[in-house]
Amino acid sequence: MITIFNRKELLITYDMKKQSEVRTILKNCNIEYKVKVKNILSPTPLNSGSRAHMGSVGIDLSKAYEYKIYVKASDYEKALYLINTIE
Repeated sequence: MITIFNRKELLITYDMKKQSEVRTILKNCNIEYKVKVKNILSPTPLNSGSRAHMGSVGIDLSKAYEYKIYVKASDYEKALYLINTIE
Protein backbone atom coordinates (compact mmCIF):
# COMPACT_ATOMS: atom_id res chain seq x y z
CA MET A 1 0.00 0.00 0.00
CA ILE A 2 1.32 3.43 -0.92
CA THR A 3 1.12 6.04 1.82
CA ILE A 4 2.38 9.59 2.14
CA PHE A 5 5.25 8.21 4.25
CA ASN A 6 6.59 5.61 1.81
CA ARG A 7 5.95 7.19 -1.59
CA LYS A 8 8.12 9.12 -4.00
CA GLU A 9 6.96 11.32 -6.87
CA LEU A 10 7.84 9.63 -10.13
CA LEU A 11 6.36 11.98 -12.70
CA ILE A 12 4.38 15.18 -13.19
CA THR A 13 2.85 15.64 -16.63
CA TYR A 14 0.02 17.49 -18.35
CA ASP A 15 -0.12 14.96 -21.17
CA MET A 16 -2.92 12.41 -20.83
CA LYS A 17 -1.28 10.04 -23.31
CA LYS A 18 2.04 10.04 -21.47
CA GLN A 19 0.46 9.39 -18.08
CA SER A 20 -1.50 6.53 -19.60
CA GLU A 21 1.67 5.01 -21.08
CA VAL A 22 3.49 5.31 -17.76
CA ARG A 23 0.61 3.70 -15.88
CA THR A 24 0.53 0.83 -18.38
CA ILE A 25 4.26 0.20 -17.96
CA LEU A 26 3.98 0.27 -14.17
CA LYS A 27 0.99 -2.06 -14.19
CA ASN A 28 2.66 -4.53 -16.57
CA CYS A 29 5.73 -4.63 -14.32
CA ASN A 30 3.65 -5.08 -11.15
CA ILE A 31 4.77 -1.78 -9.64
CA GLU A 32 2.15 -0.26 -7.38
CA TYR A 33 1.39 3.38 -8.14
CA LYS A 34 -0.96 6.17 -7.19
CA VAL A 35 -2.15 9.00 -9.44
CA LYS A 36 -3.34 12.40 -8.31
CA VAL A 37 -5.21 14.44 -10.91
CA LYS A 38 -5.70 18.17 -10.55
CA ASN A 39 -7.73 20.44 -12.81
CA ILE A 40 -5.46 23.47 -12.96
CA LEU A 41 -8.22 25.68 -14.33
CA SER A 42 -10.67 25.10 -11.49
CA PRO A 43 -11.06 27.75 -8.83
CA THR A 44 -9.68 27.36 -5.32
CA PRO A 45 -10.53 29.22 -2.11
CA LEU A 46 -7.52 31.50 -2.69
CA ASN A 47 -7.78 31.86 -6.47
CA SER A 48 -10.90 32.35 -8.57
CA GLY A 49 -9.32 30.50 -11.49
CA SER A 50 -8.62 31.85 -14.93
CA ARG A 51 -11.87 30.55 -16.43
CA ALA A 52 -13.92 32.76 -14.09
CA HIS A 53 -12.60 35.82 -15.91
CA MET A 54 -11.86 34.64 -19.43
CA GLY A 55 -13.86 31.48 -20.04
CA SER A 56 -12.04 29.04 -22.31
CA VAL A 57 -10.68 31.65 -24.71
CA GLY A 58 -7.12 30.85 -25.72
CA ILE A 59 -6.75 27.99 -23.27
CA ASP A 60 -5.45 24.62 -24.42
CA LEU A 61 -7.97 22.40 -22.65
CA SER A 62 -5.91 19.29 -23.40
CA LYS A 63 -3.37 20.66 -20.89
CA ALA A 64 -5.97 21.49 -18.23
CA TYR A 65 -5.12 18.54 -16.02
CA GLU A 66 -1.98 17.89 -14.03
CA TYR A 67 -1.12 14.24 -13.39
CA LYS A 68 1.21 13.32 -10.53
CA ILE A 69 2.27 9.69 -10.35
CA TYR A 70 3.71 8.29 -7.14
CA VAL A 71 5.38 4.94 -6.49
CA LYS A 72 6.81 3.33 -3.38
CA ALA A 73 10.21 4.76 -2.56
CA SER A 74 11.64 1.25 -2.76
CA ASP A 75 10.37 0.90 -6.36
CA TYR A 76 11.43 4.36 -7.51
CA GLU A 77 14.71 3.50 -9.27
CA LYS A 78 13.18 0.58 -11.17
CA ALA A 79 10.12 2.62 -12.15
CA LEU A 80 12.26 5.55 -13.30
CA TYR A 81 14.36 3.23 -15.46
CA LEU A 82 11.23 1.72 -17.02
CA ILE A 83 9.50 5.00 -17.84
CA ASN A 84 12.64 6.43 -19.42
CA THR A 85 12.07 3.93 -22.24
CA ILE A 86 9.14 6.08 -23.43
CA GLU A 87 10.22 8.27 -26.36
